[in-house]
Amino acid sequence: MSTPTKRVAFHTLGCKLNYSETSTISRDFINKGFEKVEYRDHADIYVINTCSVTENADKEARKLIRQAKRLNPLSSIAVIGCYAQLKPEEIAAIDGVDLVIGSEEKFNLLDHLNELDQKEDNSIIRSSIEHVHSFKPSYSIGDRTRSYLKVQDGCDYTCSFCTIPLARGKSRSGNIQTTVKTAQEVALKGVKEIVLTGVNIGDFGAGSDENLLQLLIELDNIEGVERFRISSIEPNLLNNDIIAFCNTSKKFVPHFHIPLQSGSNKILKGMRRRYDQTIYRKKINKILSYNSETCIGVDVMVGFPGESDEDFLETYNFINDIDISYLHVFTYSERPDTPAKNIKEVISKRVRAERSKMLHILSEKKRRYFYDHFINTHREVLFESSRNGKLVGHTDNYIKVEIDNFPGLVNMIHSVKLIENRGEFVMGEL
Repeated sequence: MSTPTKRVAFHTLGCKLNYSETSTISRDFINKGFEKVEYRDHADIYVINTCSVTENADKEARKLIRQAKRLNPLSSIAVIGCYAQLKPEEIAAIDGVDLVIGSEEKFNLLDHLNELDQKEDNSIIRSSIEHVHSFKPSYSIGDRTRSYLKVQDGCDYTCSFCTIPLARGKSRSGNIQTTVKTAQEVALKGVKEIVLTGVNIGDFGAGSDENLLQLLIELDNIEGVERFRISSIEPNLLNNDIIAFCNTSKKFVPHFHIPLQSGSNKILKGMRRRYDQTIYRKKINKILSYNSETCIGVDVMVGFPGESDEDFLETYNFINDIDISYLHVFTYSERPDTPAKNIKEVISKRVRAERSKMLHILSEKKRRYFYDHFINTHREVLFESSRNGKLVGHTDNYIKVEIDNFPGLVNMIHSVKLIENRGEFVMGEL
């Protein structure tokens, strides 16, 4: 009688970098004969890849642990990722957790699970963050049309609100040769778009004689991939050479995501960011001077300690004044062991929520204004999914498009006429 196939379920919290890593780890399980199932299904092993950027991410991880135990009380539960690196003892104390693995060992999860079978108690496998140096190329596949390719990990910056250097360690990356090889592997799987991900992508190649621009030039020549997209890049590392290259590139799309965090120089200094209003504005203007159709996304944080009404208004007016396309709005969350937590001028939760709402409304206005420029024009759309009788995809400059369903167009690029701006997306027709 054959042994039943073990079932494993994964859940990922946080950034696209986490998604690329989870996907890579899940392929290891599949290659060893496991059946991958949905997290809501009955499984023998549940793996939670955690985030710890906000307090809510921590809470969500704890909720998922409880959910897994309800689904199968006899299951093994492994918790990996940033929360696992930062608070392993806290996680291990949660009823039902069998294995907690930090940043250095998460890609060896299978080996540690096998060792777990021989132990009675749960295990914590965590290296001191000072000893986390390895880099494992990772990519997501199978979940959607585009693939997220990890090209860099860790961060050498010391932003006062951020736990990522504590959770992921120093900045590191693979070399250009291995990164290109991994991208070629992704291309062979039929993926039309690759999104480059990392903690601080602009730092690619730091400590070597390679840099991000050299990597982009090599990736631009890969056969089989139609589009490359840079997920996010610090404004001080987005140099003019990279901007100019993306404008003439065969495959890199006119879309940048550039964190701002605050439009107040006072707050930027308190955050320990490496730019000011003037530098940021110049960067936006430089991008648009090459191509006015470029989509520019912006991260902004509200409620940082000491952010007065005047500081927030300065941020609001600054964002309103520059020609960007949409916002990702984050509410400041106190994180242990960060300098910002010690700043006494705490902003109330009510005020944080009010400011967040104002910026969400501004983002909607910016997005609608950006979309309006392309109504009654034709744009190449990569169709990613089909739902509710509609095909959904994105243009090269990141306009979300819906059209009436046409079978067979998922993972295809097709010219679409953009006909109606509906705010969150644009209706199109072939």
